[in-house]
Amino acid sequence: MFGKLNPVPALERPDLLPEPVLAAVRAYVPSALVFPVDPDHADTETLCRVYDLPMDAMANAVLVLGRRGGDERKACCMTLAHRRVDVNNVARRKLDVRKASFAPMDLAVSESGMEYGGITPVGLPDDWPVWVDGAVADTELVCIGAGIRGAKLVLPGAALLDLPHAERVDDLARDL
Repeated sequence: MFGKLNPVPALERPDLLPEPVLAAVRAYVPSALVFPVDPDHADTETLCRVYDLPMDAMANAVLVLGRRGGDERKACCMTLAHRRVDVNNVARRKLDVRKASFAPMDLAVSESGMEYGGITPVGLPDDWPVWVDGAVADTELVCIGAGIRGAKLVLPGAALLDLPHAERVDDLARDL
C-alpha cells in the first residue's frame, strides 16, 4: 500500500520526528513506520496524487475548539481524509459547548508544537483529548502526520487508541 515510499520503523529514523512525537512513538506506538516526503507535497490530496497513495488510508488530525463560560475546550479529531469531522453536532456536543470551530492555523501550530500540514495526535500535549473516528480505528493501516511536513507516520488505526487521552468516537465524521 505504501511500498513506493518504503516506510521503515519510526524508531530507526528519529531524524524524521520532532522530539515530542518521537517520545510518544517510543511510549505508545513503537510499531509505527515513517517515510520522508517532499514538504511541498505534504497536504493529503497532493500527497496521494504525487505518491500514488490510497485516499481511504489517509487520516487527518483536525483540531477543534469551543468555549463554555471562560473555559476553552479543545480536542484533536482523527478522521479519514475522505470524510469530514462533524464539528457542528458531534464535536460540539462532546466538547459541551454552544459553538465549536476548527482551530486557526497559527493557534493549531502554537498549541500542538508541530508544523501545519504535519500535525499528528502522536506527541500532542497532554491537555488535548484525542477522538478517533470509528472508521479510522477500524482501518488496518493509516497514514498520518509526523509532526513535520517532511514525513508521515503509518500505523494501525486502532493503535491511535493507545495514545493517552484517546477515545473512539463512532460517527465523529461523515462522508463528504
